Amino acid sequence: MKKLIAIVLALVLVLSFAACAKKEVAEGAPAVTLKVGASITPHAEILRVAAKLLEKEGIALDIVEYTDYVQPNTAVEDGSLNANYFQHTPYLNTFNAENKTHLVSVGLVHYEPFGIYAGKVKALSDLPDGAKIGVPNDGSNETRALLLLQQEGFIKLKDGIDAASNATKLDIAENPHNIDIVEMEAAQVPKALKDLDFGVINGNFALQAGLNAKTDALALEDASGSGAQTYANVLCVKEGHEKDEAILALFKALTSQEVKDYINSTYQGAVVPIF
Repeated sequence: MKKLIAIVLALVLVLSFAACAKKEVAEGAPAVTLKVGASITPHAEILRVAAKLLEKEGIALDIVEYTDYVQPNTAVEDGSLNANYFQHTPYLNTFNAENKTHLVSVGLVHYEPFGIYAGKVKALSDLPDGAKIGVPNDGSNETRALLLLQQEGFIKLKDGIDAASNATKLDIAENPHNIDIVEMEAAQVPKALKDLDFGVINGNFALQAGLNAKTDALALEDASGSGAQTYANVLCVKEGHEKDEAILALFKALTSQEVKDYINSTYQGAVVPIF
C-alpha cells in the first residue's frame, strides 16, 4: 500500500512539474535559447527585431557581436554558437574550403551594395596615376572589389575572373593608371580612408563608419543581374542543423514582413531585403 501511495505521489509531482513548465512557456519564458553571432551593423540590429517575434514562440536570442569575419564562423563550427548572420555565400564557400569547416546556409536574407568611397580624392574622375585604393583581403570580397574597379574602368582582370573566383591583385591584366591596390582586413578599409585615395568597402563596415551606400558611395556594383543573389547575406549553421525547428523559426522571423519593413525604413537602400 505504501509503495502504491509513493508511486501516486511521484506521478502527481511529475504532472505538476510539467504543468508548471508549460505555464512558464505560455507566459513568455523562453523554452529554447539560440546563441547567434553577427556583425554589429546591420546584422545584430536586424536580429534584435527578429528576437521580438521569436519571444512569442518561446525562443530567446543571445546575440554575440563580432568585428571580424573569422571568429563567428569558427564559433559555429566548434558549437559555441548555434548560428551566425554576417556573410554572403561566396565568402562562406571560400571559408569552408580554406578551413575545412562544415558550414551551410539556411537561406538568403538581405543584400548590401558594395561601393567605392572617397578618401583623399573626392571624385572618381579625378583618379590620379599611382592612386592607392584599399580593398578587403579575403578571397571572395577582394574579388568583388576588383570586379567593381573593373566595372568602373580602372583595371582589367584576366579572362575568366568572376564572382566565383578568389582573385587578388595578381589577377589584374591591365592597370593603365598604375593603381596601388592595398589589401587589408575588410573592417580596416573605412578606418584607412584618410590615408587612401579611395576605398572599396563592404556594406556593413560602411554602415558602421557612418557611410550609406546609396548616398555616399561614388560607385556601386551592378546588382541588376545575379549580384544581389550571389552576394546576399545568409543565416549560417553547422551542417546537420539547417532543419532544426528553432533555426527554421529564426529564419522565418528574419524573412518576415516586420523585418522587411524595419530594413527598408532604417537603412534607406544601404541594406536591401531579398525575400
